[in-house]
Amino acid sequence: MSEHQLDREWSTTSKLMTCLRPCASLTSRRLLCAEAKGTAPDMAEGNPLLHVSNVRNRLREIVGASTNWRYANISTIKRKGILKSPLLFGSISTDHQQAMSERVSLSSALARSQSELPARSMKDSLVEVHLPLGSQPQLREKYLTFHNTVRFGRILEDLDSLAVLISYAHTYNPALKRSPLSIVTALVDKIDMRQQAIYPACDIKFTGHVTWVGKTSIEAKMHMTQYRNGAYSPVLDATFVMVARDPENKRAAFVNPLSPEGPEEEELFRQGEGRRGHVARDPGRDPSPLSCVCALYSEQVPSGGAQHRVPPEGGAHGRGEEHRPRPLPQHARHQVRGRSLAWTSATQLARSPRRLRLCARCRTVSFRGRLLPPDSVWMEDAKLKGLEICHPQERNIFNRIFGGFLMRKAYELGWANACAFGGGRPGLVAVDDILFQKPVEIGSLLLLSSQVCYTEGKHIQVRVHSEVFDPLTRQHNTTNVFHFTFASDRRVPDVVPRTYGESMLYLDGKRHFNHTVAH
Repeated sequence: MSEHQLDREWSTTSKLMTCLRPCASLTSRRLLCAEAKGTAPDMAEGNPLLHVSNVRNRLREIVGASTNWRYANISTIKRKGILKSPLLFGSISTDHQQAMSERVSLSSALARSQSELPARSMKDSLVEVHLPLGSQPQLREKYLTFHNTVRFGRILEDLDSLAVLISYAHTYNPALKRSPLSIVTALVDKIDMRQQAIYPACDIKFTGHVTWVGKTSIEAKMHMTQYRNGAYSPVLDATFVMVARDPENKRAAFVNPLSPEGPEEEELFRQGEGRRGHVARDPGRDPSPLSCVCALYSEQVPSGGAQHRVPPEGGAHGRGEEHRPRPLPQHARHQVRGRSLAWTSATQLARSPRRLRLCARCRTVSFRGRLLPPDSVWMEDAKLKGLEICHPQERNIFNRIFGGFLMRKAYELGWANACAFGGGRPGLVAVDDILFQKPVEIGSLLLLSSQVCYTEGKHIQVRVHSEVFDPLTRQHNTTNVFHFTFASDRRVPDVVPRTYGESMLYLDGKRHFNHTVAH
């Protein structure tokens, strides 16, 4: 038999074994554990490279980042002038400094214009990752809640890592051993839940690819499905926006253009282009989150693209001038304030006959005090705060705090606030418009503040504001603002703002809720 025939026979045999192996494994599992209905046949003997636990290892290989966190003497670090943050008390990673010095040499491999880079198709960036919770029960403890459901914060971490991997797949250059790009998450545009329950004993599959590309930004769309009762069912759809930076993460870097193939890909590309936000079409409309990302990372967008943000809580420390929102519409101000004012007037008149006679004589109503309407809660009483010390364990491949960790902590605090406010266990409906404004360094003191800013029926809109506190300079710097929409199992009280700042948060929460309901 010739060598060519042997290769062809071996290829046929390999394909047959690949097809038979999952079937045999699935049959044996059914015989051993008849109740395991959530084990998918394609994860029985799956490719270990597709395992969710290996995604971050693959990212380290692509970038060439250090894997160990080692400590150096702080006096040596100061003498060499490499201390970047005053929050790194007593230590810094020498491995990271060596890895960064090696990455600086990759700057020469960056393209000087986007036209120098070859176009990619959407299938070039297609990535599939498995989370075999049903096939490998030992993985469940990390993802399990005390309600015997899946921790959504862990899913956020996996989505963030997957979005970065998808972006590197789009910009892959086979001629380079390491990628010269530093790709980071800039925005979580939208996460829509297709079903409320995520089962802890059923296998999960993540798939995603690039749907739109700018000059230095990439939009990655991902889908999460879960295998149950013999088929995969959709769980959520997520849209992340990533930005490419140079090896030192100091300036923007060009990425490969996207060339859609076929009507389906062209439609996905048009949708991404629409999310980029052409404010010139409707000057009175708020710009889209993607247009704000482009402005933040030096992409060309119409002017005024980042002026619709609500200022962070407190308004102090010099934060929020660049994010000053438009004035609250008059009818909205009346609607927000009118309930407590009207209830105050009616209650005071009913409790004071003398005041009723005086008001009847002069035909005026006192607006001096405000009382809480029935079945309502002041916004100042619907807060929950937390503090996180950012340890090296939560670092990303660039030795900064992992964005998925920030999302997990913000989600858990927001969920706890919604749970305490509604008096029941809430379910997540959507995650909307998470803008990563600044990176968080290792050793930072991360302050998280959640606020129930809008309610309607059984729905609770929660805003989580995160900031870094520098104990040496006593300064606060906003890093992220998160928006979560929850649904309780019962009707929840209304929230009523008292101050102008709370009224702005109320209106912004209503906008996010309306956007979630509309989509």
